[in-house]
Order: sequence, then structure tokens, then C-alpha cells
Amino acid sequence: MTAVLATPISQIELAPGSAIRIDGVTWEGYIALLQELGDARSTRVAYENGALEIRMPGQPHEAVNRVLATVALTLAEALGFDFNDLGSMTMNRPQLSRGVEPDSCFYIQNAQAGQGLGDAIANDLPPDLALEVDIANRSDSKLSIYQAMGVPEVWLYQQRNTSATTDSYIKIKHLVNGSYVDALTSRAFPTVSAERLTQWLDVRRTGTDLTVVRAVRQFCRSQ
Repeated sequence: MTAVLATPISQIELAPGSAIRIDGVTWEGYIALLQELGDARSTRVAYENGALEIRMPGQPHEAVNRVLATVALTLAEALGFDFNDLGSMTMNRPQLSRGVEPDSCFYIQNAQAGQGLGDAIANDLPPDLALEVDIANRSDSKLSIYQAMGVPEVWLYQQRNTSATTDSYIKIKHLVNGSYVDALTSRAFPTVSAERLTQWLDVRRTGTDLTVVRAVRQFCRSQ
């Protein structure tokens, strides 16, 4: 394992939409790898109890991620909710032996905690909402990390391909008594359902980001 981590990260070439998993990595090895990778990168890194995963999102992954992030930001603005968008910030919890970089994350109910430009977040308060996109890789495997960190809500996009069709949908996950359960509506935005989120994503398939923004704002005006 040490030999793997000693290999310069530049020599590990991941194709878009692929991932690599390395078991038996120490916390110190994980932190050293993050430092080697730096901040100017496209990969997402997750660590849980010795298991390290590096993912390279593909274009479809990022497209879905940005649409869902746009939906969350538009909802907050249109409904008058205070918010802070912290994107895919690295969340490390050494006391839990876990670290993760979400596709996107937001402070909404606890927006004040995410204020500042690069300031440390007091008491490691988790974001109110995390977004995860599951196309080529199983993003739901990161739920156990979010669960341990106490992230109250996750929007999980899943895509399943069959020989005849491609089925895609969004699940809303709520943290209840320490475990995630499927929910019909959002905790951060109580009037928004998982079905509605999926509909807005479908709008983007034939439109633009502006088309989605207009649809979200129209929905908010009707509330």
C-alpha cells in the first residue's frame, strides 16, 4: 500500500467517469495524498476507515450536478432563504476517520456557519444539504460518511441503464435517528418533492440552465 501512495499522483490517470479504490490507507496517508493533489483539480476524494476512493467525474456527471446546484440556489433565493454554497469543499473528520468531498453542498438553515471566504467552520458543523450524482459510480456508497458526519439531507441522483431504456431519478434522503431514509419532500425546502426535482432535471434535457431557473421561480411564485 505504501508503494501505491508513494507513486506520484500525476501518474494515476483516471478517465472521466472512472474511480480507483485503495484499501488499507492510514489517515496520515490520506491527508498526504490530499496535499499532493492540491485544490486545483477535478477529482473527488473520499476516505472511510482506511478505504480511499478517488473519482474523476465525467461531463454527464458534472452537468447533472450543476443543474441540481442551480435548482438549490434558485430555490433559496426565490424563497428568501439565507444560504451559502460551498461546492465540493473537503470535509475531514479525523475523530471519525472519515473525509469526503461532495459534488455540491450548502448551508441553508445554518447559513451563518458557512460565512467568510475560506474560514474554518465552527465545531465541524456539517452542511444542511449535500448533492451526490450516481451515474458511472455508486455515489450512494458515500452515504455512510455523510451519516457519520451528521449531514441532515442528501439529494441523490441515480441513473440505471438497461438494454432498452435509461431510468434516472432523484432520491431525497433524510437523516433520521442516525440512518438515512427515503423522504417524499426536502427538509431544506419543505414544499419541494423528489418528483419535482426530477421534473426540473428533465426540463434541462431539452432546455438550458435559464429554462430551469425560470421553472423553479414559477413554482416558487405559486407557493
